[in-house]
Amino acid sequence: MALLSRQDIIAALTRLGQLAAAEGCTVRLALMGGAALVLGYDARHSTQDVDALLLSPPEAYIIRAWSARIAQENGWSEDWLNDGAKAYLTTVSEGPVLFEAPGIIARQIAAEQLLAMKLCAWRDDVDIADATRLLEAFGKSVSRTAAWKRIEPFLVSGRELKAQYAFDDLWESLYGVD
Repeated sequence: MALLSRQDIIAALTRLGQLAAAEGCTVRLALMGGAALVLGYDARHSTQDVDALLLSPPEAYIIRAWSARIAQENGWSEDWLNDGAKAYLTTVSEGPVLFEAPGIIARQIAAEQLLAMKLCAWRDDVDIADATRLLEAFGKSVSRTAAWKRIEPFLVSGRELKAQYAFDDLWESLYGVD
């Protein structure tokens, strides 16, 4: 699959909004993963897909049909827009609006939840770089304990220890030992 740049993501979401508006709908998405980092943090130049959770109508099968149409129009994989990251969600938090156009509103999940997802996944250098950028966004203005308490409610059951080790390692690499 081709990597999706910021411009690709914006164009695709705009097109999704156009398709929704033509049907009298407004799609509401919660963005997470790489797309949230590309759009919300300029943390990287591209992502493999747009991880999103559909928050409001129309039904998911309609969104899949529209996203398949967008994929065909752009020569992309049909799963360019998917909810595969939902396995790392314990709830859906509300973060800032990252993109809005006629027929679509795309919000980021809260930064704390996005960081919790990256810490729970902790698969590769991309997760580490993303988590670093997110933790830097918190800034050193909060203590290690306060930062962890903000992240902890969003940890996926069974991955808490992995996330704690990842957080500790990341904190110490950025800010040293408390």
